[in-house]
Amino acid sequence: MAEVRVDELTKKFGDVVALHGETLTFEDTKLTVLVGPSGCGETTLLRMIAGLEEPTDGSIYVGDKRVDAVPPWDRNIAMVFQSYALYPHMKVFKNIAFPLEAQKVPKEEIKQRVERTAEILGISDLLGRTPRQLSGGQMQRVAIGRAIVRNPEVYLMDEPLSNLDAKLRVIMRVELKRLQKELGVTTIYVTHDQAEAMTMADKLVVMRNGRIQQVGPPDDVYLNPANIFVAGFIGSPAMNFIPCAYDSGSYMLASESFSYGAPERISQILADRSVNNLILGIRPEDVMVLWEEKEHAIPATVYVTEPLGKENLLTLKIGPHMIKASVPGRVAAKLDQDVWLEFDPEAVHIFDGDSEKVIL
Repeated sequence: MAEVRVDELTKKFGDVVALHGETLTFEDTKLTVLVGPSGCGETTLLRMIAGLEEPTDGSIYVGDKRVDAVPPWDRNIAMVFQSYALYPHMKVFKNIAFPLEAQKVPKEEIKQRVERTAEILGISDLLGRTPRQLSGGQMQRVAIGRAIVRNPEVYLMDEPLSNLDAKLRVIMRVELKRLQKELGVTTIYVTHDQAEAMTMADKLVVMRNGRIQQVGPPDDVYLNPANIFVAGFIGSPAMNFIPCAYDSGSYMLASESFSYGAPERISQILADRSVNNLILGIRPEDVMVLWEEKEHAIPATVYVTEPLGKENLLTLKIGPHMIKASVPGRVAAKLDQDVWLEFDPEAVHIFDGDSEKVIL
């Protein structure tokens, strides 16, 4: 197994910069997930590590070996693509065995390794079928089997579950995470699905416009976002944002439509100064909805309700602003009903309205 490192890696397509001189380490044996909106550069980064794209500048290391000038077939890296990329005329056994046959591995060893791989993936009974006789989930397992049968130093996975239906995606991401832990191979995984990223990653890398926005364990990225983009992208439903100002005289966060007593930890950070361009961030699960008026609570009205079974997701109007809040599923709310809101003081985030970076 091996650590992967990219150092000041840049990729340009003509005048378009797909990756802006980024440096990042992918730890040995860990599953690192690259996540971001379409066009953020994560697939370009993955393809450069695989050798399918040539860097404009910078270097790539697998272990202690620099590989950015090494052809793909000499990097000992296996890649699973978004499309299954199976050979339709070959049976499952041959599809999995193909990379070993290309390396001229002895036939008996090929047989042992393919059967062992099929056993790990639970597809031993499919070895005699062709791809058209398989379901989407089965084809994805075969594609993964073709990668792991080689015993590579690194796995690269480019949205491998995106072609599956929602229920099967949940099943397969559990199995993939378990498989990665059992094999202990360094894995770099690309997805646009933030829920998939959060549930699978040992380390999360959030990207936007070819730049890394934040790196860390999923819980840390969720609880301590570095900027407004990360706070809004990670989490479903997204964090609520309300423009406001801080008055150091009254210790209030306020806009034209609400006022809110700033928690002590925020007042300490903003002490002795008034700030006019702030963004208050609060996640829906940290908004408490009150059905009777309470002093200092923020007045709001119910705009729409979304029943989700175990909970209801409310969209609420605070003046011109819309925010979301989660309430138990047994709680019914009527449209245009007056409610009052309190925020968990330990869960309030404050962002600079100009730089969009977190203040607290």
